[in-house]
Amino acid sequence: MGQLIYLKFSMCMLLASMIKKDFGFGTQIRKSPFFDSTVKWGATGFSVYNHMYIPRDFGSPEQNFWNLIEKSILCDVAVERQVEITGPDAYKFIQLLTPRDLSKLSIGQCKYVLIINDKGGIINDPVLLRLAENHFWLSLADSDVLLWAQGVAVNSELNVTIKEPDVSPLQLQGPTSADIMVKLFGEDIKDLKYYWFKEYELDGIPLIVSRTGWSSEFGYEIFLRDGSRGNDLYEKIMEAGKEHGLKPGHTSSIRRIEGGMLSYHADADLDTNPFELGLDRLVNLENDINFIGKEALKKIKKDGIKRKQIGLEIECAPLEGPNTTFWSIFKDGKKVGKITSAVYSPRLKKNIALAMVEIDHSEIGNNLKISINNNEINSTVIEKPFYDPKKKIASS
Repeated sequence: MGQLIYLKFSMCMLLASMIKKDFGFGTQIRKSPFFDSTVKWGATGFSVYNHMYIPRDFGSPEQNFWNLIEKSILCDVAVERQVEITGPDAYKFIQLLTPRDLSKLSIGQCKYVLIINDKGGIINDPVLLRLAENHFWLSLADSDVLLWAQGVAVNSELNVTIKEPDVSPLQLQGPTSADIMVKLFGEDIKDLKYYWFKEYELDGIPLIVSRTGWSSEFGYEIFLRDGSRGNDLYEKIMEAGKEHGLKPGHTSSIRRIEGGMLSYHADADLDTNPFELGLDRLVNLENDINFIGKEALKKIKKDGIKRKQIGLEIECAPLEGPNTTFWSIFKDGKKVGKITSAVYSPRLKKNIALAMVEIDHSEIGNNLKISINNNEINSTVIEKPFYDPKKKIASS
């Protein structure tokens, strides 16, 4: 998820909005199909992401974290808009957009991919779903890939149709999510493998369910294919989850940083290349597949990267929340990088951060200084991800 502009509503504003049934800054910022249910279930703060409201406050972020890792939470992530690519040349076109080799991508399978520009910079890091031989969805982070893809298509000479479909995902994440899904869909849901999906219908509501999620925990994404049924779906899931401790929630910054998951606009942007993030596995330069940015990435790999993403432990009192600015990092008085995402982990009982630094200062154990509100804070480079580095929880 991207760096978010936080919109905090007072209780008076909340009550007034509930009466008028209208949060709003104009029609250019869209509400999700689950909006009314999230307000009913206690959402009091929203951010804007992909031109849409996303609930970001259901109370204590720390309690939201414990709800996630001990039971389960239901998150409205309709902001993860889909770019749908269809047509006779859809496969050729989707391969043109990403440096990841898709030759073994099966129908019903998902893959984490990067969308790269001609300079080798990252435009987005979506999850790709293959619905049919020439039918794909890109489930997006916060950037305008729909416009990028449509622009590329104009001069591609490929026969494709590119649009945003009526599709809005929810995330059901946490250790009891499997029990909730069995109650909703039956025992067969247990056969759904990590990074695969299937089509379902729930009381007439058309869905796609995938074993994915932006949490580093075991969970599912439930893609609603009829926006008029959003609140119905949300309420059905909450009702099914009562006996399993399900809570309304929002994507947890604490857990995603623990898991080393990227947030676009914070940990990656147009000036970041895959090699700086250690995402070499998502770039295939060895075979004859053609994709945008291939020559640029070849040159970057040949020349070597000048900076690298690292993990840091910050040696100060618990941070009160995730950072909302990029804190500068220094070594011997010289600025050598920036903190991109930082938070206090109540499980690890320490402040942890993702950072981008000059490669000469990226060694494990290196001591660096951080400037936070004009205070100089000590930090140490440590291994990342900070918890469950092999993703055993999410893929179990």
